[in-house]
Amino acid sequence: MRTNIIRIGNSQGIRIPKVLLEQSHLGTEVDLEVEDEKIVIRSAARPRQGWGDKFRLMAENGDDRMIDEDLSEQTDWDKDEWEW
Repeated sequence: MRTNIIRIGNSQGIRIPKVLLEQSHLGTEVDLEVEDEKIVIRSAARPRQGWGDKFRLMAENGDDRMIDEDLSEQTDWDKDEWEW
């Protein structure tokens, strides 16, 4: 599909047809990058995206337990140095 570059204030841009947006599932925020003289548009990565599913999988596999020793009891340093 061919389109024109248009002036938007001091910048330039393109209008992306609705059909292409629907097919690409792009949201309102995107990442732009240049690869081999091409502009690539990707859905913006969201921090922690998919973490809920990963945590559920960990729980199902029993991988969600503490691997450090039990630190719930106070140490001598905690008792002497911290002001509670």
